[in-house]
Amino acid sequence: MSPDIPAHTTAPAPGAEPASPYAIDPSGGCPHALNASLRTRGPVADVVLPGGVPGAVVLGHDALREFLAHPDVAKDSRHCPALNDGTIPPDWPLRVFANAQGMHTADGADHRRLRSLVGNAFTARQVERLRPRIEELTAGFLDDLGRAATADPDGVADLRTHLALPLPMSVICELLGVDPEHRERLHHLSYTVIIDTGTGPAEKTAAARELIELMGTIAAARRAAPGDDLTSALIAARDDDGDRLSEAELIGTMRLMLVAGHETTLNLISNAVRALCTHQDQLALVLDGKASWSDVVDETLRWDGPVSWFPFRYPTRDLDLGGHLIPQGTPVLAGYTAAGRDETFHGPDAGRFDLTRPGAARHLSFGHGVHYCVGAPLARLEAVIALEGLFTRFPDLDLAVPETELPRQRSFIGNSVETLPVRPNGCGHWTT
Repeated sequence: MSPDIPAHTTAPAPGAEPASPYAIDPSGGCPHALNASLRTRGPVADVVLPGGVPGAVVLGHDALREFLAHPDVAKDSRHCPALNDGTIPPDWPLRVFANAQGMHTADGADHRRLRSLVGNAFTARQVERLRPRIEELTAGFLDDLGRAATADPDGVADLRTHLALPLPMSVICELLGVDPEHRERLHHLSYTVIIDTGTGPAEKTAAARELIELMGTIAAARRAAPGDDLTSALIAARDDDGDRLSEAELIGTMRLMLVAGHETTLNLISNAVRALCTHQDQLALVLDGKASWSDVVDETLRWDGPVSWFPFRYPTRDLDLGGHLIPQGTPVLAGYTAAGRDETFHGPDAGRFDLTRPGAARHLSFGHGVHYCVGAPLARLEAVIALEGLFTRFPDLDLAVPETELPRQRSFIGNSVETLPVRPNGCGHWTT
């Protein structure tokens, strides 16, 4: 990353000049030291977004919870004048988050209308019906992981390639009715457009255009040959009552389901495996039945969540949040990884991975309020099944390199590593 705020920076004294806004490094990296430094300024920090755009990030747990459900905070980019009056250029790389059409950028009645079209597919009851298929897929991918390690002279395989990515990608693509031939390209495009904040404007624009075109191709295939899938159901809703779902909303909703349905779970599984391999005492608690795999999922979501700083929400008036004034129309990031380690809420040991922590499930990694992640039950189920299957099949699994040497995602949005080489049959432990 670019030079961070010094690790021991303290909040300005009363009457002192306020700290300069932090200029976000598009190349990202591990967010935790930066989060800790920025939280010394307060629960909200001013930032400069890539491209020189003024913004803010909400870092404290209580402040973020209030912000996510605040009646004077909107998701629709029409509430950000700078995005619409030419102040922010058309090729701004982060404009993709503002321009998308779907329930994640809608407010009020529009949001309720769009969410109702997909919500029934992600209820706890509907998701539980997917358990046998997720277990079947997991078993197959664990076979792949074992074969890849056996074929390698050092017994190493990339867990992201063989389990953490293909499992959620397969599940969400089956739900959406996406043919297997498209899946690899869809992941590449979604990562380029949404996660990789180090991508230049031209490449990101081209990838966004191709992603929209590919989603349109998938929608056309389902329109020609409807199936028992979510895309066909969305198309039927649009065609039966044309004012319910525009073509742009259809494509936007499909894209949201695809990206949110696999990128976040990919990181969640990866981060949980990293945490357990570097905290063998915590892994032992689970293997001994003293903690559950659900505990692992919740503590990972709190301690090292899959999404770090997510764009955007916009105050519809000047907003005082935690003693910090956020001007009307400011693009604001939700600092999920920062809130997860907020000591004022989670206690002085918030930086410790602890499966016995009381209240770990009170994290905000799935959001809060009306935009709470509709896919949360599915992400939880996939992660629990994947982790239990992995460590049951390979109880001696370990990282193949020290955790600090793993390449980080080039992102301030996603929070994980690019690759996760493991030795399924163990080799000694890289502990913290």
